[in-house]
Amino acid sequence: METELSKKLGVEHAIFGFTPFPAVAAAISRAGGFGVLGAVRYTAPDDLARDLDWMQEHAGGRPYGLDVVMPAKKVEGVTEADVEAMIPAGHRRFVQDTLAKHGVPELAEGDESGWRITGWMEEVARNQLDVAFDHPIKLLANALGSPPADVVRRAHDQGVLVAALAGSAKHARHHADAGIDIVVAQGYEAGGHTGEIASMVLVPDVADAVGPLPVLAAGGIGSGEQIAAGLALGAQGVWLGSLWLTTDEADLHSRALTRKLLAAGSGDTVRSRALTGKPARQLRTEWTDAWDDPSGPGTLPMPLQGLLVAEAVSRIQKYETGALLGTPVGQIVGRMNSERSVQAVFDDLTRGFERAVDRINLIAGRSAS
Repeated sequence: METELSKKLGVEHAIFGFTPFPAVAAAISRAGGFGVLGAVRYTAPDDLARDLDWMQEHAGGRPYGLDVVMPAKKVEGVTEADVEAMIPAGHRRFVQDTLAKHGVPELAEGDESGWRITGWMEEVARNQLDVAFDHPIKLLANALGSPPADVVRRAHDQGVLVAALAGSAKHARHHADAGIDIVVAQGYEAGGHTGEIASMVLVPDVADAVGPLPVLAAGGIGSGEQIAAGLALGAQGVWLGSLWLTTDEADLHSRALTRKLLAAGSGDTVRSRALTGKPARQLRTEWTDAWDDPSGPGTLPMPLQGLLVAEAVSRIQKYETGALLGTPVGQIVGRMNSERSVQAVFDDLTRGFERAVDRINLIAGRSAS
């Protein structure tokens, strides 16, 4: 599964694996793909530095990258406390009432309230970048589109390629104009923040819009046959995220959540603003239903929603409250029905890719005759 882009980055397979888990990212790189560690959970620079150090030691000398959540426009003088003060009291009551309805206990005194979605803030994101550029990363990806121009310049000065996610051809052209090196065309089927255009339509639209700039296909991809389809649509590789959640190396800290993922079908996800305030595909639960119910207060815009629900999500996860327990995941969850190592996933992907190529070659041969 080599393409011009994979050869440029020195990887065997044009499979880019996004994950919040360092062990998964390192295993992806060792398996011949390109592991990309998600930084949004890291609010302390030392924690990110520790995990990037670990990846450097365990990636087998293979290249890897980092994914940040950074807006293109800088917001001056806004602190987390300022944002917290904007959250209405009624929304706080709704959270508490929903948790009480399902009997979710309070966190014990001294317990961590979990990660908070603060990577969007200028200070946090730039601290992450300072750490990242002290490590030999080969790719910087931004989940919110094109990062600020000075960040793109800094990456290029250090020989680091920059990727940005796009949900439309218009967004992709904006990224190209901003000097981005790789566009990730993320379709409607994808887990996490995603737009409204399906991958089958989006990938060729984006490839046509920004060519010859390399494009990665993302959203609804979890087999070698689907990888072949993405390349046939004009992509130079694929960007996979959800598929790694049920690998042996993943650390979800919840067997109950793993069981829910393994049991879920492709129709058991929903695009909801319940987690961050922006539409994000995740498992459908009574938590997402409560926020999407017209009789409720409705979600707040990003980043207010993420700050509002951070402790609640931590409580739901800690006490494994089944009806409310969920996670961002794409429609490909229907194929995630067993726990396997990252290497076993790669073996399956490469076999499926070979089957697809052989099938197309056979069809082409018959047509020619």
